[in-house]
Amino acid sequence: MQSHRRRAGIAVALSGITVIAAAAVTWAAATDNLVPTNNYTVGCLTGMSGGTVCRTDNADVTYYMDSGGNDKLEDIDKANVRVAIQEFHDKTDLKVSYDSSPSWTGGSETDIYYAEATVPGSDEGLTWCNDNSPGAFKCDQQYVRIEGGGHYSPGLSCHETGHAVGLLHGAEASPTLPNQDSRLGCMKKTPGFADGLGTNNRENINANY
Repeated sequence: MQSHRRRAGIAVALSGITVIAAAAVTWAAATDNLVPTNNYTVGCLTGMSGGTVCRTDNADVTYYMDSGGNDKLEDIDKANVRVAIQEFHDKTDLKVSYDSSPSWTGGSETDIYYAEATVPGSDEGLTWCNDNSPGAFKCDQQYVRIEGGGHYSPGLSCHETGHAVGLLHGAEASPTLPNQDSRLGCMKKTPGFADGLGTNNRENINANY
């Protein structure tokens, strides 16, 4: 599954002399934690109860933050999302842009929708696919819900955005890592307030998009 991420050495014949040119390794992540992995092959299911991690369906990612009604994000919450989003835009091959007029149906749906609302159970954030795409692991539109009361931190915003592009926790990665391994960056099971994307997540995104 991961063979497309590495290039083997190339043998080149020059004047009867065989020269082995070692190609650069373009994928040097500590672990593969972007769906699917050898330890996570669950297809993308829709709905909050689906319980699956899906990858966005293309590298051009649009997002919208709820700005009205009960689920709106306060200004500080929006600022924290922008901090997280900026890393995905600046440090990966994803092209992330804000969609001020979101689309909820059709072939060009807004990719990620952020809302502030209660999350079931003990978690503070939750991401789920609202409309899956052709291809077992892809989603056309994903919802991110994070609880209010200051939970919309840069680290948690990064974590849930990571799930929206297909990043997993350490236990589902290949090889597995402890869920709080520092190499997972903001994809630690419980991210720190200011945890960023980190090298491992960046390498996985760039190898897949």
